Amino acid sequence: MSKYSDIYSKVLEAQEVLRDIKHVTRLDKSSTFSKLTGGDVYLKLENLQKTGSFKVRGAAYAMSQLTEKEKKAGVIAASAGNHAQGVAYAATRLGIKSTIVMPRFSPVAKIQATQSYGAKVVLHGNVFDDALAHALETSEKTGATFLHPFNDEDVIAGQGTIGLEILDDCPDVDVIAVPIGGGGLVSGISIAVKEQRPEVEIYGVEAASAASMQASFEAGKIMNAERMDTSCDGIAVKKPGKITFRIARDLLNGVVTVEELEVTRTLFLLLERAKIVVEPAGCVGLAAFQYGKIDIKDKTGVAVLSGGNIDMSFLSKVVEKELFRLGRSIRIRGSILDRVGSMTKVLRVVAESGVSIIEINQDRFDPDIPPNRAELEMILEVPDEKAVTKMLKLLEKQGLSFAIYED
Repeated sequence: MSKYSDIYSKVLEAQEVLRDIKHVTRLDKSSTFSKLTGGDVYLKLENLQKTGSFKVRGAAYAMSQLTEKEKKAGVIAASAGNHAQGVAYAATRLGIKSTIVMPRFSPVAKIQATQSYGAKVVLHGNVFDDALAHALETSEKTGATFLHPFNDEDVIAGQGTIGLEILDDCPDVDVIAVPIGGGGLVSGISIAVKEQRPEVEIYGVEAASAASMQASFEAGKIMNAERMDTSCDGIAVKKPGKITFRIARDLLNGVVTVEELEVTRTLFLLLERAKIVVEPAGCVGLAAFQYGKIDIKDKTGVAVLSGGNIDMSFLSKVVEKELFRLGRSIRIRGSILDRVGSMTKVLRVVAESGVSIIEINQDRFDPDIPPNRAELEMILEVPDEKAVTKMLKLLEKQGLSFAIYED
């Protein structure tokens, strides 16, 4: 009997309890990321789970264990977004009143989604831990059962059902990479997988800008993250839970971190090549594979894509920045005569070059620009470098001097 056999028993029970509540999400092989890493990379698509993340598993199983009296009193939770939606969805399914406390700066999409699942949303504090303290205080005042997003054995057991599904679909898995916020997901998966196949390597992955579990591992005790300035809001947690830290310390093969740009570049590649939308926190495990933080050369690796609830405005920023980095969007600047026909000449040359104009800005009022001229800045979508070279040469032949502008 293993140290965590009691929780493993709950994982097995959760698999049955959740049968009609959760999706059994697909495990897809990615040829793109397999080529990049030299291993066989599979993606566990929890971004396609009900409510858009794995959180519905733990929330639903934990609520299934409440007494009738507790269900009548309702539940309250604190969350940066995904746990909120999981609790709201499961509570509504079970006819339980739910209240969710979220940090003030939670993504609007997550706030609206949580409300749409039937929960009352209270915005409090700037980070998760502020919301957590308020939720605990409210629980004591109202008698509503507090559902912790990660430091709870029932929640951990519910998340562990993902591990069972991975083993069912990929019995020869060698390595699993799991995002870490508070540690509930990685704890549940570790217990489920290690109970059946202790030789499987399991790594937790954090954002370098919010690495509380890694700091705790290094110190040998629970530590606060030194920074909390990550775009991975779903895993931006100041410190892991007592239960999750103990499980992670006992079962994980390691905890690694990924940088912000590594995360967003993986997110972009995943979107473009695999047509899969994932939030930043959801793809840190895959980023760890892509950037060699976890070596899976000649191994079979599974990256858990834990959620897909991304803010659309943030996604547009990621796409725009990556297009510029890859040279598929460029900014050019030049000067034209401020008279009829000058702009038409520029537009004709650009069109002949096979380049698309995204945006045009014209400045006539800068005091350093001669009164008979205007400065023109264009953002262009280009098919390749040859088209850019052709365009600049054609512009030059027309007596128009333009150059690529980089900030």
